[in-house]
Amino acid sequence: MPDIEPRLTRKAFERLASPVVDALRAIDEAAVAAGLEPALLELVKLRASQINGCAFCLQYHLNAARAQQVAREKLDLLVAWREVDAYTERERTALAWAEALTELTLGVHDGDFEDAREIFSEAELAHLSAAIGAVNTWNRIGVGFRFAPELPGPRAVAAP
Repeated sequence: MPDIEPRLTRKAFERLASPVVDALRAIDEAAVAAGLEPALLELVKLRASQINGCAFCLQYHLNAARAQQVAREKLDLLVAWREVDAYTERERTALAWAEALTELTLGVHDGDFEDAREIFSEAELAHLSAAIGAVNTWNRIGVGFRFAPELPGPRAVAAP
């Protein structure tokens, strides 16, 4: 059984690297200030975190998406978003762009870029790309240091 003890806590990382944390948070704030919807950004962050296998970021962004009142079916089906009609065209395009920028070994295809440019303004696309880069950075930090997920309390989880 692998050792799953954190190598460094999130709080310790924030204390040790506060300028890094501030910079990553500033990227998110800039994306919202540029007009990107917080709920859309949470879906993108969740999808990148799924791809990267960051348990801390998955739970963090699930909690944030719930706070943004993202529909439960969108959260439940995110891993298979291409297979369902639960997402708007804007969300689908943002998710495709997030996958392209997260799975770089596959390359970023011209079609993905053109699709994104049709839906997002140049400024939005620039900020969306930076937000995707930021969550990928957080994923690498969270996985590398084995940040423990912050699970919601029993009242935060809806009954089936």
